[in-house]
Amino acid sequence: MTDTLHFTAGDGTRIAYRFDGLQDRPVLMLSNSIATTLHMWDGQVPELAKSFRVLRYDFRGHGGSDAPAGAYSLDRLGRDVLELLDFLGLARVHFLGLSLGGFVGQWLGVHAPERIERLILSNTAPHLGPASYFDEQIGNVLAANDLSATADMFMRNWFPPAMLASHNGTVEDFRSAILAMSPQGLAGCFAAVRDSDLRRPIALIEAPTLVIGGEDDKVTLASHSEAIAETIPGAELLLLPGVHLLNVERPVEFMEAVTQFLHKR
Repeated sequence: MTDTLHFTAGDGTRIAYRFDGLQDRPVLMLSNSIATTLHMWDGQVPELAKSFRVLRYDFRGHGGSDAPAGAYSLDRLGRDVLELLDFLGLARVHFLGLSLGGFVGQWLGVHAPERIERLILSNTAPHLGPASYFDEQIGNVLAANDLSATADMFMRNWFPPAMLASHNGTVEDFRSAILAMSPQGLAGCFAAVRDSDLRRPIALIEAPTLVIGGEDDKVTLASHSEAIAETIPGAELLLLPGVHLLNVERPVEFMEAVTQFLHKR
């Protein structure tokens, strides 16, 4: 177990990261959803760290990372990962990305295939639109006095009504993390999603790939997961009953699928 560390990306942005697990294990890199921090994976790390050296990081604009001004691009988010791997001297890793982390995972599978051993894409899409929706979100977060309305929107999109109604402590933790977030960082990552279209390039992905989707996901629809799995050669598809943050909502089934896929011969 380590504390959060930092490295500086090529454009001068400091990116926060941390390791868990023994150094002699294969590395599994985790990439989280927009509007979350690396703590999104806290519930999964103890189990994953039994078999892997788990590497987590905060997107630029999120958590312990810097929040530079302006729109971010998926290319820049992908290069942040590659520069971190270079900095750490890691040639190849397994990669598990959820939501925006899944966009980054797709980008890596296309643009840096030599770095990715096995790829897991959870609750993500190759493209989300329309652009006007993201422009509206960007305007809202930059104009608001606080991010409470944005946090409420994310809670509705991420969790089932039953979890929201139960005053679940986990849900409150996610909401609090958004309230503490940089509006500029959130807006920057919204722009990266707005401008991304991987629908055709992901046909080039060669890594063994597992696609996990939520049957009731309102953002990255089950049909998005199906489309990814149909496009990536040989990809496996698993749809779970649940909404968006399946690692939190359906942790047992989620972890079972992830560990089985990563340990597969």
